[in-house]
Amino acid sequence: MLTSTVRNLIEEAEAALSQEVWKRQDAVYYQTFERVLNAFAKHKVGEEHFLSVTGYGHDDLGRETTDAVFADALQAEAALVRLQIVSGTHALSIGLNGCLRPGERMLSITGRPYDTLEEVIGLRGNNRQSLAAKGITYDEFSVFRELPPDNGPGRFMVRDAFTEQEAEQIAQANLIFIQRSRGYSIRPSLTLPQLENLIRQAKQINPNTNVMVDNCYGEFTQKIEPTAVGADLIAGSLIKNPGGGIVPTGGYVAGRADLVASCADVLTCPGVGAEGGYTFNLTRVLLQGLYLAPGVVKEALRGMTLAAKLFEEAGYDTTPHWTDSRSDIIQILTLRSPDKLVKFCQVLQSLSPINSHIVPIPANPPGYADEVVMAGGTFIDGSTLELSADGPLRSPYAVYLQGGLTYAHTRLAVQRILETFQAL
Repeated sequence: MLTSTVRNLIEEAEAALSQEVWKRQDAVYYQTFERVLNAFAKHKVGEEHFLSVTGYGHDDLGRETTDAVFADALQAEAALVRLQIVSGTHALSIGLNGCLRPGERMLSITGRPYDTLEEVIGLRGNNRQSLAAKGITYDEFSVFRELPPDNGPGRFMVRDAFTEQEAEQIAQANLIFIQRSRGYSIRPSLTLPQLENLIRQAKQINPNTNVMVDNCYGEFTQKIEPTAVGADLIAGSLIKNPGGGIVPTGGYVAGRADLVASCADVLTCPGVGAEGGYTFNLTRVLLQGLYLAPGVVKEALRGMTLAAKLFEEAGYDTTPHWTDSRSDIIQILTLRSPDKLVKFCQVLQSLSPINSHIVPIPANPPGYADEVVMAGGTFIDGSTLELSADGPLRSPYAVYLQGGLTYAHTRLAVQRILETFQAL
């Protein structure tokens, strides 16, 4: 009876979602897929691009073509797409070090960045390779304002204009950093119109500043990318959206050609830049992952909207709301109970294709300040485009559900978790 009841709720939710929300997501998919396909045609991708040059990797046609295809797909002048980039945090670190010099100033306008960037910047620990150790100063403010409770829990707005004090900070900044996704916060991800407004105003105040956007989790969730609305540099991980669920590792930076070249010097060394680096005969996988990415992102978005609607109807706070426009593949479900947070991840892990027999328990992974519980029985370790969930064991005990290569997987997982919660 319990299973039948949840299944009925799912069918009712699907009927409501298909009327408008999923149609809107389909429209994004059709446009982003066309842009990706056009990039392949423009650069005349052929089987010859699937072969790698060994050793130094000089004159690797496949690597050069992969960079060019990714650049067009991400609406950038240039891109650096490398398997040697080990994570999204690594890509962001390369971008920050490529854009900033000793004595310059970094300003985050979306509040404190994601936890794993704190050591990169120098906000936590005493790492000799942090930006702070290199004489780069950091400041932050947040353009988000939480709305009164009568607007619903966890509801925020993005302010239309900067305050006078914020404008002074922008005027002194050499790099403005914007985190598109929410990280471990309740605030929403930024839509492209919101990004465009923030970047336009910042550039009016300080035309000489560079704007870098952390694009992790956001690629292909909306019709255009931040580089199309004024961002000078974006960075992300290939085991998230742009890898299509099949790229085994890597990351990218994309944007203005001079900044990308500087980032290449950080990744390899001055004098080598983007001209070296073995691609391990994986350019076919990199390109095929990009080709698949818009469709897989659509599947993930579809699953996240279903989760939002069902958990909201079950009485939980959710962000984004199931009708909201989405700019990342993350769904926050506020469980307000450490036991439910752990149980959510344990049920999800039991429904994973890989390591379903493992039971997640809270731990302190590298780069995080709090204990975190994670469910991620994924084909690619750490892939958050595959269905996964995690959350820090701190109030309000929110779980961050993300990804889903197929809608069917997310649908089944949400069903089983809700059945488990009802039985508690």
